[in-house]
Amino acid sequence: MKIAVHAFEGITMFHLASLLMVFGEVGRQNLAAGWEATAWTEDGRGIRTAEGLSLHDVSGPETIAGADLLVFPAWPNDLPRANDNLTDLIRTAHADGTAVAGLCLGAFPVADSGLLDGRTAVTHWASAPLLTQRRPAVTVEDSALYLDHGDVLTSAGTASAIDACLYIVRKHLGSAAAAKVARHLVVAPHREGDQAQYVERPIPDPGGVGDLGTTLDWALANLGEPLSVGDLAAHAGMSRRNFTRRFAEATGTTPARWILSRRLDEARRLLEATAWPIERIARTCGFGSTVGFRQNFVAAYATTPTSYRQRFTDSMV
Repeated sequence: MKIAVHAFEGITMFHLASLLMVFGEVGRQNLAAGWEATAWTEDGRGIRTAEGLSLHDVSGPETIAGADLLVFPAWPNDLPRANDNLTDLIRTAHADGTAVAGLCLGAFPVADSGLLDGRTAVTHWASAPLLTQRRPAVTVEDSALYLDHGDVLTSAGTASAIDACLYIVRKHLGSAAAAKVARHLVVAPHREGDQAQYVERPIPDPGGVGDLGTTLDWALANLGEPLSVGDLAAHAGMSRRNFTRRFAEATGTTPARWILSRRLDEARRLLEATAWPIERIARTCGFGSTVGFRQNFVAAYATTPTSYRQRFTDSMV
């Protein structure tokens, strides 16, 4: 997988290096062949980072040709509009089949290209209002970690870009590969894209909120059951209203969305680790029908369960 990473004068090393570390680890761990991330600048010249380090080994825009993924890991803090040459490069690459990712403030040049018009997007929470003002055609989510439309992905601020990069690894190589990379980097292997990126108060430990921790464990052990909010609340010994409130405080999401994410996690694991028919996986993970399973899987991962299994199998060859 060829990845073209945009760099510019004054970029912070964290934004650039964290991305290169995640994608570079795929090769270092021998998880897949051909994963290559290359930094490029618009004029092909070296740059000086925000920390005062000089980077000379960079390429020019020609790096984009044939790239599978074009990534904007950051953008200048004064948030200038992307120039016409750059937006043309973005649109041309996208038209040629290259996926585009805008991480943190890197969502701004992607938005300037028009690729996000009519779609949802996310950026650093502090700059979300400006993105809304600048590009009214874009629906800006101010709480998600990352959003993937298949061909265009955006992520929230700073550290959540690592989550987005791990998600990209997981999307192409499976959860086992992403977990291996995350383990080496000592970061969480999987944070949901719709998890809150900014919380004004500390999130309490789920195990310390009544019987919530026990209830979460119980739910994970019974994913094949309907598991309504009422069921979860009853197991926790709370009213539905109180349970929903305390669940959101502990996890940053709703019970229904959390259960759906866990069902999809388990389905993805079974697709990778077993040869079970799709119907059996859907039933085991608690989906009411195979059709419903496929619809939820496609909505979450922009691919079908069958295609996901095939891609994972191919990546392991």
